[in-house]
Amino acid sequence: MKLPTEIFGDVMVIHTPEEISGDRAEELESFLVTQQSQNLVVDLDSTEALDSRTLETFLNAQETLRQKGGNLKVSTHNFVNKKILEITRLDQHLEVFDSVIDAVKSYV
Repeated sequence: MKLPTEIFGDVMVIHTPEEISGDRAEELESFLVTQQSQNLVVDLDSTEALDSRTLETFLNAQETLRQKGGNLKVSTHNFVNKKILEITRLDQHLEVFDSVIDAVKSYV
């Protein structure tokens, strides 16, 4: 899987595709945990479809990154994505920010 990324110091921002599910979620997890940067921000603004496997992917990647001394944070101003993270209570396990800039700044 190849996704658009941006680097801000030691933080990598990963912009996710419109839909992530099934096999794509597995590919995403592999992509997240194999990046050189261990401090990641997943930008969900363009993503319109999240399934349970994708949400599990975020938790698995976060755990792996934390074991390596890093972390995974989420950025989205998409109301539906925020609601999904809230209803599933993932917002209690993942730091969720309204903007990429706020998420990147939280690493400092």
